Amino acid sequence: MSGFDNLNSGFYQTSYSIDEQSQQSYDYGGSGGPYSKQYDYSQQGRFVPPDMMQPQQTYTGQIYQPTQAYPPTAPQPFYGDSFEEEPPLLEELGINFDHIWQKTLTVLHPLRAADGSIMNETDLAGPVVFCLAFGATLLLAGKIQFGYVYGISAIGCLGMFCLLNLMSMTGVSFGCVASVLGYCLLPMILLSSFAVVFSLQGMVGILLTATIIGWCSFSASKIFISALAMDGQQLLVAYPCALLYGVFALISVF
Repeated sequence: MSGFDNLNSGFYQTSYSIDEQSQQSYDYGGSGGPYSKQYDYSQQGRFVPPDMMQPQQTYTGQIYQPTQAYPPTAPQPFYGDSFEEEPPLLEELGINFDHIWQKTLTVLHPLRAADGSIMNETDLAGPVVFCLAFGATLLLAGKIQFGYVYGISAIGCLGMFCLLNLMSMTGVSFGCVASVLGYCLLPMILLSSFAVVFSLQGMVGILLTATIIGWCSFSASKIFISALAMDGQQLLVAYPCALLYGVFALISVF
């Protein structure tokens, strides 16, 4: 027991001090050896390079009103500076009333020269209106033929599209063919309007029907020739157009 008491007294009685640790140096491998290294902990945290120092910014704001690091920027508009610079809605939809009126006058006046740049546009607003008007006049005569009107129009446009692409050097789009054939349906509306009041099954009706068919086919062939630069081929283009409009005339007469 006396040895144990001596061990405890020797264990607790020590001269260890934290201040001595900060000044203590370590020598690994002997004094003066090649692996000797001395490190002084008292110098730790004193040297900082100048480029690592961050400048202190003074706070100049007020309570609940912090200063802004960057000036606020105005939001940039997505569609332009103002709504006044945006194009009209009808122009975005491809509806131009001036061109519609010029095409209508070209159809109503068969001897008028056609503007190829305007006629080559894909404008379906006028043709849809004329098809509805043609079906409405047939409805006034007691004929519900809307399905036949749109079905024959689609088949006729597809046939003329294939034929014109074979005959022309530049080619033509399906929308352009449908636009021209739809605009040239305008004289057929006049024929169906006469059918509401008068009967077209007599001699006068036959002559009027033949005149309307020739009017529609001549106007359509004139526009196709001017738009596709097919000089000297108007009769070749007018013949299939006359067959198409002849079907519409049969619907109006009978």
